[in-house]
Amino acid sequence: MRHGKKDNHLSRTHSHREAMLQNMASSLILHKRIETTVAKAKELRKFVEPILTKAKDDTYQNRRVVFQSLHDKETIKELFGNVADKIASRPGGYTRIIKLGNRLGDNAETCLIELVDFNETLLAAAAEKAAATTKTRRSRRGSGSRTAETAEVPAAEVVETTPVSAEEAPATGDDLTKIEGIGPKIAELLNNAGITTFAQLADAQDEAVQQVLVDAGPRFNVHDATTWNEQAALARDGKWDELNELQDRLKGGKEEA
Repeated sequence: MRHGKKDNHLSRTHSHREAMLQNMASSLILHKRIETTVAKAKELRKFVEPILTKAKDDTYQNRRVVFQSLHDKETIKELFGNVADKIASRPGGYTRIIKLGNRLGDNAETCLIELVDFNETLLAAAAEKAAATTKTRRSRRGSGSRTAETAEVPAAEVVETTPVSAEEAPATGDDLTKIEGIGPKIAELLNNAGITTFAQLADAQDEAVQQVLVDAGPRFNVHDATTWNEQAALARDGKWDELNELQDRLKGGKEEA
């Protein structure tokens, strides 16, 4: 009897499941991102992240332990080399799941799972966004004494950083596909309806969001948006661990029975 065990067996025997996760982990480490189903990606995340943590401490014992999990010398070399150098300063959360929508045929939810520190595009975008939130302004403030005989003495330049106002900051939205049940097509529909950030989605009424799906046609009307507000509120507040725990209990955007 399972007695509350939350691991997804993925309809496989123990040996088959372990072999599959070993192969997927090796592919993820070697290629930095792979495409799979959401269910497999969630199980792979739980399997590979402890391995990545051990790789940050390059010792003989850790290499032996990791080799018992991966059974591939090339993967071990890459893991304790390039990957360990990249994730050395990250305290956890080494992987990211990007949902791609449902695939034709079995309608399974598909996604990309990737190593966070190797997505150069998103890293560059995050750096630009962080740089855009502040600007440098130089001001000259007089601190010299003024007398009848001497003129004012200019003070040294003071460099200040002030936050950019809402009008000056670039208008960028959040990645709504991080919400369970929202794929790229639905995210585009929400953006067209004026919902571009986690905060806007968290404050939106369920009826308004569902109406967007109804207007898009029967292909999108089958989606359940009842948990999107709760997920968006956690994403808005930066509570990613709680969001991951909630999404582990969801299937297609709604609670599993």
